[in-house]
Amino acid sequence: MAGRFAVSGRTPFDYAAGRHPDGSSFLIASLRRTALLTLCMLAMAAAPLSVLAADDSGVLVLGRISDDPKKNYEQLKPLLDYVVPRLADVGIREGRILMAKDTQQMASYLRRGRVDWVTETAGTAMLLRQRAGARTLLLTERDGVSHYRSVFFARRDSGLSSLDDLRGHSIAFQRPNSTSAYFVPAAELLRRGLSLEILLSPEDRIASGEVGYLFAWSELNISTWVHKGLADVGVMSNLDWANPHRMPPSFRDDLMVIGETVDYPRAVEMVRDGLDPRVQARLREVLIDAAGDPDAGDALLRFFNTTRFMPVDAESQKALDRISDGVAHVRAEVE
Repeated sequence: MAGRFAVSGRTPFDYAAGRHPDGSSFLIASLRRTALLTLCMLAMAAAPLSVLAADDSGVLVLGRISDDPKKNYEQLKPLLDYVVPRLADVGIREGRILMAKDTQQMASYLRRGRVDWVTETAGTAMLLRQRAGARTLLLTERDGVSHYRSVFFARRDSGLSSLDDLRGHSIAFQRPNSTSAYFVPAAELLRRGLSLEILLSPEDRIASGEVGYLFAWSELNISTWVHKGLADVGVMSNLDWANPHRMPPSFRDDLMVIGETVDYPRAVEMVRDGLDPRVQARLREVLIDAAGDPDAGDALLRFFNTTRFMPVDAESQKALDRISDGVAHVRAEVE
């Protein structure tokens, strides 16, 4: 039919007559749409902040960088449920959880006030301090351990006996956001004047004066790669070195430690810059007291096997500052 056209079985528009299916002209329909859009925008502008953002003063948002949101939600929720009622005296009435896919996204959430509290390992925590101004609230003790260190190891028959022997050799890190198996050990190698270059594969050639590195993505892979000769050196925390599931005893018998870092905090609780000081102080108090409260036992256990939260002492603060400098060095020189 001349002047008429149907789309996907819908009522045809009369283009020749310039008519909308409801009988109005296209001009009038367009004006209606414009008016409706304007009203929506005005309504959004007039809406209270609590409707548009997650940083409502009565809501405490706990964040986590996660590649398994369902699992992490189940780990975070019990402690959040424990904390929120105990912050009622400072105006907190609700708790929420917000996951981020990476450090960059979490830093954005913190800067925009969408996340109030984050639990992380020291390296990532210091990245959030640099990128978003996040502040250290407390140290986190897990499985009764509040501090650990990184351990470098090689095969006993490799001829390597110290970190200064690494030039022209390869090292297996875990993943790019690991504190114990990337940030801290990479910073230690840079501090010693070693140059790090990423390898495409274990077979990739290494320049004589450089240290080639690869990511193995798990501690068991690191130990396996070194044991099988796919990497000359591996690095992991001293806790993983002692864990038979991550360092099989049959492997460790053929390996030896060639270097260690100083101790540093295992995990850190961070809060965003600008969080209400009353909320921050009360949150700190509740978390510190949780270890002595039987009602918190299950929540702490599910919160990454936390045994207690601890104030940041002077030595730990120095270690965190050292990690912060190291992370910045790694970002600048390696990435």
